[in-house]
Amino acid sequence: MSTIQNTTSQGKRFKPGRSRRGRAWKALSRAPLSAWFGIVVVLAYAGTALFAPQLAPYGEAQVFPEPFAPWSSDFVLGTDQLGRDVLTRLIYGARNTLGIAVITTALSFFFGVSLGVTAALLKGWVDQALSRSVDIVLSIPGLIFSLMLLAIFGSNVWSLILIIAVLDSTNFYRLARTSGLSIASLEFIEAARLRGERSTWIVFREILPNILPPLIAEAGLRFCFVFLTISALSFLGVGIQPPTADWGSMVRENATLITYGDITPLLPAAAIGLLTVAVNFVVDWFLTNLSGIKDGH
Repeated sequence: MSTIQNTTSQGKRFKPGRSRRGRAWKALSRAPLSAWFGIVVVLAYAGTALFAPQLAPYGEAQVFPEPFAPWSSDFVLGTDQLGRDVLTRLIYGARNTLGIAVITTALSFFFGVSLGVTAALLKGWVDQALSRSVDIVLSIPGLIFSLMLLAIFGSNVWSLILIIAVLDSTNFYRLARTSGLSIASLEFIEAARLRGERSTWIVFREILPNILPPLIAEAGLRFCFVFLTISALSFLGVGIQPPTADWGSMVRENATLITYGDITPLLPAAAIGLLTVAVNFVVDWFLTNLSGIKDGH
């Protein structure tokens, strides 16, 4: 009788019909305020980026005859040195900066994880060749390497995306390789090989599902670094080129206003800082939830 009750209670606890959406909502309902704050901010930024043309009061590159106009009903946050509306540029900057950062992080994730899992699975000379190549790339400071490659290939959007994606993929490679090696040495992988399973089946059914959670958390952190790198390169004048709106270039273009007590240059800097903090809050919560550590409150 007790065995039946235990089986029943276990069946209730691990209900097979329970959806992933239900588990996700349960995890969200237990999330701390910092995580909720991060989620709301990230969703707000994403909505702004998606609906930029509908939210912006003017065109992205529309120029008005009054440069450095003060804040008013016509120009809520004033105009920049060319007479472009700052609020409009901030809104379009969300679309351009975030869009490029998301694409770059996705490519970086794909390159790094693909090569890392390949190295972990094949080992031998393939692992050595890939790992030594990654070591060479990591030995050069990322910002200096980016500046050098952009000087060679030109400062256009696709060069920016590919260069940063390749350089940043080294971090995904190291994590995927280390995690993959620890999984590939376990008995169930050897059992799959003895059953005659193909390498692609082992990768997608055995290795990737076990290493994906830490890789997703790493992707959140790398997004922040990519986002900041793009803004830094734009601030230096080699990132996103005008007339495309970008928060990094907006800080550089309006930096002289700080000497006059105008906070306009601080607005794109604040937008960069707020998104970075919000993403880190979400990633911290995800890592805590992944590790099983519970809050004391």
